[in-house]
Amino acid sequence: MQFLSDNAAPVHPKLWDAMRAADAVDTPYDTDALSRELDARFTDLFGRDCAALWVATGTAANCLALATMVQPHGGVICHEEAHIEMDECGAPGFYLHGAKLLLAEGAGAKLTPQSITDVLNGITRGVHQVPAHAISITQASEYGLVYTPQELAAIGALANERGLGLHMDGARFANAVAHLECAPAEAVGPCDALSFGFVKNGGMGAEAIVFFDPEQAELVRWRRKRAGHLQSKGRFLAAQILAMLEGDLWLANARAANAAAALVAEMIPDRLAHPAQINELFVRATATERAALRAAGFAFYDWDDACIRLVTHWASDPDHSHALGKAIAAL
Repeated sequence: MQFLSDNAAPVHPKLWDAMRAADAVDTPYDTDALSRELDARFTDLFGRDCAALWVATGTAANCLALATMVQPHGGVICHEEAHIEMDECGAPGFYLHGAKLLLAEGAGAKLTPQSITDVLNGITRGVHQVPAHAISITQASEYGLVYTPQELAAIGALANERGLGLHMDGARFANAVAHLECAPAEAVGPCDALSFGFVKNGGMGAEAIVFFDPEQAELVRWRRKRAGHLQSKGRFLAAQILAMLEGDLWLANARAANAAAALVAEMIPDRLAHPAQINELFVRATATERAALRAAGFAFYDWDDACIRLVTHWASDPDHSHALGKAIAAL
């Protein structure tokens, strides 16, 4: 019974259908009909002018988006537990040609205007220190917590005041929208660029970088090629993304994943280290309890000494969620 990661989930059948339909002669790279359709589809989704590029991984999406905002001598303010800091093997420094991550604190792995200001206030020595050029936030955070539109507006106002770019790592953006029950535009707020995750939500191998200033995308087209992410048969990536957008499949999948986690959470409220908002749960468990759960057939990751992390996905079996909640409640 698998609760390791939503990356372990199967690919949604509609995406296989879309890729098979795309298996016909078309122009290469991103000049095919499907790739050319992306800008309009995301413009419709967000209700504002967008330019969208496909890439194969979330790491590439994050770093290529930030490369439009940050010079090599600059820095990106992010949470100290952000994915770009903890899980991307130094990729931001590689893609950004040496730019630095400037780490901030915040409960639940969320930034606040105050935690961002604390970092900015520590940059006082002019040319001798790395200046901040951008802020990167994660929607939802590494602890499964969602930024509200009001929180996003406050961070956006600070970024605008300080002349900083604002990037959103949206690996689980769909789950955040499903939790907020709001329009996608409200869940992205005033961000300049969004790494819109699809792989964790039923995709096979395609993520989107969405720019809300279409001119930014032109620079990334060059950087994407240089980074080795301009796939010659890009229509297969575009086909996945378009299939996810069709009929709001991305949102239906996220709702299913969130519901599977909620089924577990409602059975073990006293065990939760953080509120259950999306498809990630952080559950207090001792080493002996973890061993008992694994012996009972449940797979999950140890998060730290206090907690395990449980992740559901679009195809999670409700019977497995119920069995896990029951097993934890019985510990």
